[in-house]
Amino acid sequence: MISHPSQPPPPTPLLSDRLTEWARTRDIGERAAVAALIEEGDVLAREDVLHLLVVETDETVFCDWPRFEAEYRSVLVLDPGEDAFLTLVIATAFPRLVPLWKVEELGDRRLAVVLRALARLAGSDTIAVGART
Repeated sequence: MISHPSQPPPPTPLLSDRLTEWARTRDIGERAAVAALIEEGDVLAREDVLHLLVVETDETVFCDWPRFEAEYRSVLVLDPGEDAFLTLVIATAFPRLVPLWKVEELGDRRLAVVLRALARLAGSDTIAVGART
């Protein structure tokens, strides 16, 4: 009997790709928030953030924004920049009043990500956000 090597399983799509695919069916705020989380990268890479925000099954993946918003400040240990970033991302996903002074805590990289998310939320894909040269 000749044995044939079994075919490796197809690669599992990256979580960022799966979240982006899910967000395509959501409103503009959620699309902008997911894009910001993926672009920033560091916060979404944290296991504790993933566990609280992302629901993943064999069939789907999605962000459980209500659960995350209700619990993230009491469950996660966040530095001021992470807290400010998540506060502004949640407000992008579901508009609400947030203190804008939190932008002081973001740093240049996260500030640019948030500004791009706000431009997406406004429906603009022509405003350039980044360092001037």
